[in-house]
Amino acid sequence: MSGSGIFDRQAVRRSFDRAAGAYDASALLQAKVRDELLARLDYVRLEPRVIIDVGAGTGHATRALKDRYPGATVVALDLAPGMLREAGRRQRLFRRFSRVCADAARLPFADGTVDLLFSSLTLQWCPDLDAVFQGFRKVLRPGGLLNFTTLGPGTLAELRAAWSAADDGSHVSPFADMHLIGDGLTRAGLAEPVLDVERYTLTYPDVRKLMRDLKAIGAHNANADRPRGLTGRGRMAKVEAAYEQHRRDGVLPASYEVVFGQAWGPTQEPRRSRRSGEFTIPVGSIGRREA
Repeated sequence: MSGSGIFDRQAVRRSFDRAAGAYDASALLQAKVRDELLARLDYVRLEPRVIIDVGAGTGHATRALKDRYPGATVVALDLAPGMLREAGRRQRLFRRFSRVCADAARLPFADGTVDLLFSSLTLQWCPDLDAVFQGFRKVLRPGGLLNFTTLGPGTLAELRAAWSAADDGSHVSPFADMHLIGDGLTRAGLAEPVLDVERYTLTYPDVRKLMRDLKAIGAHNANADRPRGLTGRGRMAKVEAAYEQHRRDGVLPASYEVVFGQAWGPTQEPRRSRRSGEFTIPVGSIGRREA
């Protein structure tokens, strides 16, 4: 299963590497989603010994995981060396964690050694989610937890539509549907996958500010078939005019569809991790929940 189009992984790496120093100032949505994903750990019984933060960025979740589970070995893993350097600068002595530069699809850990895989808004940059989920399945211990978020296809719908009014090029990355993600988890052999969707809207004074923020967090268009030339004034004017149709109350919206997911390393024993009154439903029966 392709995750989010056919990405140029080197372009993804370069983009996030360059953005590392200024990332936190613009990553407001990423911080909110990360905190909500961390809060979901309150609803599971888990005493992990080894935790991997996949796509750790500047290390905020890694530090929070070390605070939550002080006795665990916590590893920040990221494709971009610049992000890991920032994570290293910001960690304190009492929040020590390891840093590993690696691809999420090729985790450099022994099979069955990880108790918790945590990944917030990283998987949308992985071109082959089947390979990622299969790797996750291999490194998880039986009964280990995968807790993640990724972007769904409703993300940046306004920007995608505005660009389509200007030309036929691929300017906004495609993102995998929740049900395809659930199918991928099942194919990989991960147990009891549960997914849901949350929708967020950021607002901007103009489309150029949105584009600057996307650039600041490294979220460039990394599609292999992306246009390579500069955007001319005429095309940019068309994009701006098309986006203006979405203006409400003096601001332009930017929509984000965030998929929250959880699955377990398979075990023969029934899971008893959820609180009383909670239950699991099959992925195929989950509908989209509108905000």
